Amino acid sequence: MNPRDINLLDLRPEIPSARITENMSPDERFQNETLRPIAKLQDSLLLAAFRNYITKHKNKFYELKLEKRLEYIENAIQRDIKFRNSLKGMIIGQFTLDEYDKYIQNSSSLNKRMMNIVKERIQSNIQLLEYDIAY
Repeated sequence: MNPRDINLLDLRPEIPSARITENMSPDERFQNETLRPIAKLQDSLLLAAFRNYITKHKNKFYELKLEKRLEYIENAIQRDIKFRNSLKGMIIGQFTLDEYDKYIQNSSSLNKRMMNIVKERIQSNIQLLEYDIAY
């Protein structure tokens, strides 16, 4: 393993709830071994990116009630391809070479898992997106 890969793996937080079992699918294993720890590591960057997204879209997010804010987050991630690709880059850039090889074998399915995890992370930190906290 090259030094970059070793350093990347050393940076990742452990997630005790992301269990690995023998009978799980390769995609689920990749999700729990790779995607979840990377998303947790990148949490503050993902939130900063979403704050920037809100600003670029004239702060409409701050005018919404909680339920609509959750929908806004989901729509931004699912429908804004440019933003979605930016978020994917923040995750994929943390892959080791071996993980990247696994990723490209089934990128479509893994992208769905990745974006669901990113959406959940942003939504679960929604109180950190309040206007007075964000600025």
